[in-house]
Amino acid sequence: MKTLLPETRAFMGYLDEKGLKLTPRRELVLNTFLEHEGHRSVEDIFRVARDLDSKIGYTTVYRTIKLLVDSGLAREVDLADGVTRYEHLFNHAHHDHIVCLECGASIEFYNPEIEALQDAASSQIGFKTVDHR
Repeated sequence: MKTLLPETRAFMGYLDEKGLKLTPRRELVLNTFLEHEGHRSVEDIFRVARDLDSKIGYTTVYRTIKLLVDSGLAREVDLADGVTRYEHLFNHAHHDHIVCLECGASIEFYNPEIEALQDAASSQIGFKTVDHR
């Protein structure tokens, strides 16, 4: 019996809650996504998955990535170039991105002072920060 990654168990639990199954193609997309840390587009993931299963469709990859986002395993990242990318979220530390609008370079960073300011600003107006851009 193979040992499942925590991400796979979490995804299976989410799918079960939604009355969905972990199909072989969903598992392929999940594993393709998990094998690379960084910012990947649906097209990037599709190309790799297609090399492993020539019958997988773009729509299957797109819908599975959306399920990964909904399940909390992935999050969308906007790097200001018009391409939606996805990065790991499950068991990964929170961070932000700074993007150069001229060359497109991006840097991940974490600054507790920025986080505290956001939380304080939210609290002052009666909100709780859940996400920000």
